[in-house]
Amino acid sequence: MINGARGEVGVVLAGAERRLCLTLGALAEMETALGVAGPGALAERMKTLSARDLAAVLAALLRGGGETAFAARLAQEPVDPHAAAEAVARAFAASVA
Repeated sequence: MINGARGEVGVVLAGAERRLCLTLGALAEMETALGVAGPGALAERMKTLSARDLAAVLAALLRGGGETAFAARLAQEPVDPHAAAEAVARAFAASVA
């Protein structure tokens, strides 16, 4: 079940509903993966994500939502890049709602 009060969002990826959540741990993971420090640098870096970067961000958000098994095999799953980008945007939007 999706907990909107916690900032979780449900998205369909690889044919199934997945839960994403922007947690402090996910933010730290993203900063490390993208080689930046701090929210301002992360926001700037998010403007120019490669496919690999997008996958790292999506995996962090999936782990934040408790989808650790799917995040671990994300590279082997048929995830549409547009769906991935939309999922990331929805997760960030939910965190400030």
